[in-house]
Amino acid sequence: MKILGISGNVQLVHEPSDGDKHDAAAVLVVDGRVVSAIEEERLNRVKHTDKFPVNAIKFVLNEQGIGFEDLDQVCYYGLPAYFFEGETSLPLGEKIQSILQAEFGCSIDEKKLYFVHHHIAHVVSAYYMSGYERSLVLSIDGQGDEISGMVVNAEGKKTEVLEKYPVKDSLGIYYLNVIHVLGYKQFDEYKVMGLAPYGDPSVYRDLFKGFYKLLPEGRYEIDLKQVKKLYLMFPRRRKGEPFNQDHKDIAAALQESLEEIVFHILRHYQKKYNHTHLCLAGGVAHNCTLNGKILYSGLFEKVFVQPASHDAGCALGAALYRYHELHPEAEFEPLRHLYWGSRLEDDGAVERKLALWKDFLDYRKQDHICRKTAELMAAGAVVGWVQGQSEFGPRALGNRSIVADPRPPENKDIINEMVKKREGYRPFAPSVLEECAAEYYDLPCDGDQFSYMIFVVNVAEEKRPILGAVTHVDGTARIQTVSRATNPRYWELIDEFGKITGVPVVLNTSFNNNAEPIVDSVDDAIVCFLTTKLNALVIGDYLIHKKEPGPDAVLRLIPSVLPHNVMTHTHRATSSSRVENSFTIANNFDNGYQACLSQQVFRMLTAVDGKQPLRELAISCGISEPAAIVPEILDLWGQRFIHLLPDGIWE
Repeated sequence: MKILGISGNVQLVHEPSDGDKHDAAAVLVVDGRVVSAIEEERLNRVKHTDKFPVNAIKFVLNEQGIGFEDLDQVCYYGLPAYFFEGETSLPLGEKIQSILQAEFGCSIDEKKLYFVHHHIAHVVSAYYMSGYERSLVLSIDGQGDEISGMVVNAEGKKTEVLEKYPVKDSLGIYYLNVIHVLGYKQFDEYKVMGLAPYGDPSVYRDLFKGFYKLLPEGRYEIDLKQVKKLYLMFPRRRKGEPFNQDHKDIAAALQESLEEIVFHILRHYQKKYNHTHLCLAGGVAHNCTLNGKILYSGLFEKVFVQPASHDAGCALGAALYRYHELHPEAEFEPLRHLYWGSRLEDDGAVERKLALWKDFLDYRKQDHICRKTAELMAAGAVVGWVQGQSEFGPRALGNRSIVADPRPPENKDIINEMVKKREGYRPFAPSVLEECAAEYYDLPCDGDQFSYMIFVVNVAEEKRPILGAVTHVDGTARIQTVSRATNPRYWELIDEFGKITGVPVVLNTSFNNNAEPIVDSVDDAIVCFLTTKLNALVIGDYLIHKKEPGPDAVLRLIPSVLPHNVMTHTHRATSSSRVENSFTIANNFDNGYQACLSQQVFRMLTAVDGKQPLRELAISCGISEPAAIVPEILDLWGQRFIHLLPDGIWE
C-alpha cells in the first residue's frame, strides 16, 4: 500500500502566504515503511515555506517511479473543520483537488483523500517510530487544529488522549511572545535557547512566575496579558543591536519557565500511569536543552524525540496513522535514519555540472576523499560536505553539512564570518563516532537517541578545553553520534580526522548561508560555495576549490528572478517640491527581508527571461558598462534574491 502524507498550505510559491501554516513537506510510505521524504523548502529554496508541497510531491513520486494513480491514499495534516480558508472560498478538500489538477493534471478519488488531526499526526510520528511498546506521548507546539498540545497514553496500537491544551495556554505562543522583546520572531526560538545559558534565571524568576500557574492534575494556565508587561519594562531590542544582560536574563528565565511547565505535566502523567518511556513531538520538542534535562532527570528510562518534530513531521505522522488504521495487524517500523531525500548524482553527472562552472572552480576526483578532507580540516579548512541522500528534517546530519575542526574556539567566529552570519553566542554542534561518544560526553543513557542532534548533553569536564568550537558556555553540546552502519562515509571522515588529531569529533553545521535553507542539490552546493568564503567543497569524491574568474565570467552567467520575490518601484514625496523614487526586491512571504536596487538593475531585472546572459541583458536595457553593475548583482545573488547560472545548466 502506497500512502502520501503532506503538510503545508494551499498557496503556490508565487502566491502570497495566507494563514498560519509552515514547514511544508511530502512523505511517501509504502507498506508501513518510509521510502522517500523531503521538505518543500529544500526544493523551492524558501526557509520554513508554507507553500503547497508541489515540488516535494513530485520528488517522492519520481523517486519511486510512480504516479498519482498508483497512490492508495493521500493524507493531509489537519482537519477541514479547522482550516482557515482565507480569500479562497473553497473547502480544503476542493482546494487540494484544484491544485493537484493544475499542477499534476489529475485529481484523486475523494475516498483516497484523508485528513488527520494535526496533533494526532505529531503523536503518531513519534510513537510509531520510537520502537516502544508502551509510552507516554506529549505533543506541544504553537497551535494546530485549535489546540496547542496533547497528552496521550499509548500501548501497542491503542492511543488514549488524556489531555488537550487550548491555544490560550500554548507554550509555543508563550515562548514566541517573550522572544519578541529580544528582537526575535517565529522560527528564531532556537536562538533564544542558545542565549539562555549566558543569563541568570533568578533575576526575573518572580516576574515570569506571574505569567503562568501550575494547576492540579498536570494542568497549567498561561496569562499572555501578563506577558505584555515585558513590553512596558524593556524596550524591544532592534535587529543588529548587541545583547545586554537583561536580554540574557530574560532568555534564561523563559527557558526555566518552559522547563518547569513541561516537567509539571510529565511528572503528573508519569506517576499516574507508571510510564518508563516518553515520546515527544511538536515544535517545542525541538528545544534540545529541555530534552536533555528530561533525560538527565531520570523520570523516564528512555526518551524518544521525533527528529522532525516541527510540522514537516506531521506529513510523516499523517501517512503512518492512515496506514496502521487500515492495517491494524502490521508492525511499527522504528526509525533507523533520516536519509530519505535527494540522492547525490553519479560521478559523471556531478562532473558535468562542475564543468559548467569551469570559469569559477578547480575540481579533481580523489581516491581517498575522506582522508584528504580530514587533512584539510586538521590544517584549518572549513569545508562544504555533500554526500548520499539529503536528510529529512531541520538538521544536517553529515550529508549536507559544513564541517571543520572542533578544537579551536576561534573556529566559531571564523565560520560565522565565512558563511553563517549568525549571532556569535550561538554554539556549533559536534558529530562524534558513536563508539567514542561516552569518552567525550556524559550520556545519561545508552541507545541511538543521540543520532539526530536533538538532545543537549554535558561535555566531559576534561574534554571541554579540547572541544572549544563545539562546547557551549555552560559546558554542554547538542551532539550527533554517527554510526558506521547508517552513514559509513561520514563515519569514515570523522574516523580519519580522529586518526590525524586524536579527536574523533568534527564540528558539523548545516550547509547553507543565512538567507536560504540547507542545500539539497549539487547546484545548490556550488552556488552556496561560490557566494560564501568556505575554503573547499567536497561533492562525492570530488574536491573543489575556487579560482579567480576572468573579468567577463560573471557577465556570461544567466540571471533569473526567483518566483517568490517581488520587485517594487515606489514614489515618495520628500518635500513639497521633490519626489524620490525607490526600487526594492522582497520576498512575498517576508516583506522584512528585502534589498534596495539601483534603477539600472531594477530595469534590467524586470526584463529577465532566464535565457540571456547578464552582459547581453544589461546592454539591451541601456546599461553601457555592464561590468559596473556586477558588484550589485553578486550581492543580490548572495542574498538569494536572484539566481546566476551558467548556460547549459538545465540541459
